[in-house]
Amino acid sequence: MSVSRKRFRVEQAILGDVPMAIPEVGDVDAGPMHREIMSELRAIRGQMAAAIARRSSETPEQAVAREVAETQALLDTYRAQIEQCEKLKVELDLIADAISRTKREIAVLHGKSFNGEEMAKVNGELGAVVGGTEQATQQILEAAEAIDQAASAMAKITSPDQQRALSEEIQERVVSIFEACNFQDLTGQRISKVMGTMKFIEQHINEMMNIWGGVAIKAHAPPIVDTREGDDKLLNGPKLDGDVGHASQDDIDAMFN
Repeated sequence: MSVSRKRFRVEQAILGDVPMAIPEVGDVDAGPMHREIMSELRAIRGQMAAAIARRSSETPEQAVAREVAETQALLDTYRAQIEQCEKLKVELDLIADAISRTKREIAVLHGKSFNGEEMAKVNGELGAVVGGTEQATQQILEAAEAIDQAASAMAKITSPDQQRALSEEIQERVVSIFEACNFQDLTGQRISKVMGTMKFIEQHINEMMNIWGGVAIKAHAPPIVDTREGDDKLLNGPKLDGDVGHASQDDIDAMFN
């Protein structure tokens, strides 16, 4: 059923005396969203009414027991959440401590091993070892060659004075060889310094590995792939005691037999 309403002057001027009707609320076609909202509201009202009816039918003792049970369940939930937070805090503290210790180890390495001065010293020591070895080798070879020439000359002359001079020259060359052999002492001292630096680095790297799980951290290391090609792949340097993968002298001799 429609009801009349008062017209505005603009409507009166346009429509004239045509009657205006207002549809009732029931005649309005509500959309699907409206129906869903109303359905939810009715469900909420039903739940509230059921809760009120249930509580109204409870005795005071039952109401108190229900409130205590709900409060206890809420407390248990909070306790479980607090325990989880405490466990998380312990784990975060362990991680923070590991990071702090690792930073200290890196700072020690950077301050005492990886700075420019220390590494320049290591390079200088190794360069001195190479240079000293080459110089001593050259001195020994020159002395040996001079001794060989003097010995050959002594076999051809009969003059005692010339033999004596050649003998003195041989003795001087022998002394020169002994002097050149002293390079091993200096070389050993220089290599000991380099090894000390390498052991210092190794010690702190092992300490960092222990911080993050020790031997277990090696499982995360990528596999080693030999990218050398051609002759470079065959050059493995001198063999150390216990090394594998090198051909022994017996293996080489067997190839020619």
